[in-house]
Amino acid sequence: MLSLVWHLAKRVALEITDLPLRAAVALGASGLGQPLRPAQLFKAYGIVLPIGFLAWWAIPQATLVMTPSIDAWVIHRVPGPIFRGDLVSFSLSHPIAGPRPVDVTKYALCMPGDRIAMIEKPARVARARDGYYFCNGHLLGISKGRTADGRPLSHWRPDTALIKPGTIFVGSSHPDGFDSRYYGPVAIERLTRAEKLL
Repeated sequence: MLSLVWHLAKRVALEITDLPLRAAVALGASGLGQPLRPAQLFKAYGIVLPIGFLAWWAIPQATLVMTPSIDAWVIHRVPGPIFRGDLVSFSLSHPIAGPRPVDVTKYALCMPGDRIAMIEKPARVARARDGYYFCNGHLLGISKGRTADGRPLSHWRPDTALIKPGTIFVGSSHPDGFDSRYYGPVAIERLTRAEKLL
């Protein structure tokens, strides 16, 4: 044990002795024991720092989309009013989505004041009913009675004929999308308009 401690201490002492030489290389020297070349260091700063600052600014501006329900891989949030067909992002808390809130991106499909209707029909799955959602007479999508793994799903039932002021029905054309068909319209103040980058 004493031998192990001795060898470890010897190794640490050698590393500490080499530290000034390694620092010289880090500061632009061409090798251990060579003189400093500050011009090389400043050239490196001139390349690395702008790239670092650009990455620091750009990464929060873009969001990766982890769902096949919309036609985008990367989006970025943009200010402004939301119109029909715009991409919108928001935080969703729902038992089906998991124990923690998740960031969701959907399309704004049915706007405040639009006519909304849902018709229930028997599903192909036993003891389940599907909901057919229409906005101003156009089919938005069909809700399912069960998840892909067999858990029961309850779909949203409109209590009025119009989308309420201050809310938007969000979703996509994907048959397995989890959207307003299941949790209803989302308050506009929770939505952030987004645009597709990729």
